[in-house]
Amino acid sequence: MKIFVFTSLLVCLITIISPVEIYADTALDFYMNDFYSKSNKASQILKEIENSLKGGSREKVCSRQREAARLGLLANKSLIKAFEIEGTNPPMQAIKASQQRWESILNKC
Repeated sequence: MKIFVFTSLLVCLITIISPVEIYADTALDFYMNDFYSKSNKASQILKEIENSLKGGSREKVCSRQREAARLGLLANKSLIKAFEIEGTNPPMQAIKASQQRWESILNKC
């Protein structure tokens, strides 16, 4: 019984005393992950639209295009915020070109 009490006390002390590390994402990581996930999702939606059009189906093409465009525009905003957090200048030509492409997709339907 004494061994059980001693072991329990030892386990509790080790649990309380030992530091617990938490690996939290920084703001930069958050915005970069947001950029990648949204841009990948938007590209995936466009590929699905392309495949369905090749198959002869035009079902919900415009609504899915708008969804992809909205995700692409949000991804661009996240990328700009990530560059601002990092303190560097974003490649505005590339971002503007991407934004124009997404806006044209959004406005086509």
